[in-house]
Amino acid sequence: MFRLPASRTDRTHLAATPRLPRPLALALACATLAASFAAAPAAYAQPAGARIPTVNVTTVLPPTVMAGLERAHVPLSSVSVVIEKVGDRQPSVAVNAGQPMMPASTMKLVTTWSGLAMLGPDYRWKTSAYTDGEVDASGTLHGNLYIKGTGDPKLVPEQLIDLVQKIRAAGVARIDGSLVLDKSEFDPSTRDLPSFDGDDSAPYNVGPDPLMYAFKSVSFTFSPSREGVSIDVVPPVAQWQIDNQIRERAGACGGLLPSPQVSPGGNGVVTASFAGSYAMRCGERTLNMAAPVDHSTFFADGFLALWQQTGQQTGQQTGGSLFATPAGAVREGVVPPRARLLAVHQSPPLADVVHDINKFSNNVMARNLFLTLGAVEGKPPATTAKAATAVNAFLRRSGLNMPELVLDNGCGLSREEHISALSLANLLQNANASPVAQVFIDSLPIVGVDGTMRNRLTNAGVEGNAHIKTGTLRDVRAIAGYVAAENGESWIVASLINDPHAEAARAAHDALLEWVYKGMPEEKPVYVEPHPRRAAKASKFAKATHKAPPRQRGAH
Repeated sequence: MFRLPASRTDRTHLAATPRLPRPLALALACATLAASFAAAPAAYAQPAGARIPTVNVTTVLPPTVMAGLERAHVPLSSVSVVIEKVGDRQPSVAVNAGQPMMPASTMKLVTTWSGLAMLGPDYRWKTSAYTDGEVDASGTLHGNLYIKGTGDPKLVPEQLIDLVQKIRAAGVARIDGSLVLDKSEFDPSTRDLPSFDGDDSAPYNVGPDPLMYAFKSVSFTFSPSREGVSIDVVPPVAQWQIDNQIRERAGACGGLLPSPQVSPGGNGVVTASFAGSYAMRCGERTLNMAAPVDHSTFFADGFLALWQQTGQQTGQQTGGSLFATPAGAVREGVVPPRARLLAVHQSPPLADVVHDINKFSNNVMARNLFLTLGAVEGKPPATTAKAATAVNAFLRRSGLNMPELVLDNGCGLSREEHISALSLANLLQNANASPVAQVFIDSLPIVGVDGTMRNRLTNAGVEGNAHIKTGTLRDVRAIAGYVAAENGESWIVASLINDPHAEAARAAHDALLEWVYKGMPEEKPVYVEPHPRRAAKASKFAKATHKAPPRQRGAH
């Protein structure tokens, strides 16, 4: 049930009883909407029983929203909007409602609600340690140590150290064998994929993995002092060396942070070399980037660093090294049937993982969850096809017909994924009426308060009164979620913009949320000053045709 935090409102928002939509500035019959369905490709045609808005729907947006689109140079044909009262599945506003659109990160709503409903909020991933050998009296394991992952999206140092400590508690101090990483939960085709936009250093481009340590990302923190600029790295990673050649300088703080040249060397050593200058006035600053090594290397480096750390804390004479001999190695493999279980680490509950995915729009966590649905519903190894099949089957069982839905990786970081605003609204209605409603809704960013909405609409009435998931790609802007209006009504809003000028249309989305919060009142027309270049072009054309330049109003 849609409910805002008690600290933000004293109202409890329950599913509303159905009623006719409120009158707006101009209510049109649904000829335009019907035409949009008729014009859709046959592959996207609505099947029998699919919901199509009726004549009580307006296809008109308020002047403040239209003005935002006009200023951004975004035509209405590039916009898809559905607004429904919570509990009333008849839209009050529907613009290009059934048009397949790229949703960007609002696709995470499909993955996270499906995950909560299919697995349950208390679902936990397991990362397990096995061995095919025996431990002697000195604590040496004569055999291999196997680590099997199942796709834990939040295997950060604070979590992985639990497994390390449990292995030590089982009597293992060192191993006379190999560290073997079992990644059979996910198919190899899901790993080491090309980055979405060619930027391999961007943390948002990190791909999924059954043994994903700390999102496979590193943070370098620069701290200037009289002794020079120090560089710290997190998370803990063994065999990483910092070659710090940064010079301190006076003057203003400006420009980009120094970026490292990373060079893998012999015996698994990774060197991150920094050069250039750093202004004292910059103070402490942090550079975040995807680790420039593969998942297996990064997990092994993290595991070994935590192993050394716990060994040093216990005063182990070997200094905490995992391997008893220099011949010790890390490799990938599968846990043999005869191996025995040593230790198990359980992840935080799925409810916590979904909170992080939606609040902060974490792509790789969503991708791991998506593949997990394929592994749980089908047989490992999971593939994106298995995951898409599992999610589509669940949606059909839930009574959701989404003929235009295309699932690629489940996080929205894709040009292939598509969904309509109407299907997103349908999903939000079902989610609000489901047993996992509160966990799901609480995971969405609160407007003006937290997550990806923390800096938006901070001085507007809707601040603190809406849970909204955002979506951002080049040429894509999207919002979807729940708005608690000032009159006590609760609304579902879904809006997708696919246009080369989408980046400039954020104000239109903000105006839409504020309008819904105010109860969708009639608004006075808003005049938009022509863009200087467009005005000059119009003036030049008018002189050539001996006509006065036209005044530009509304959207184009």
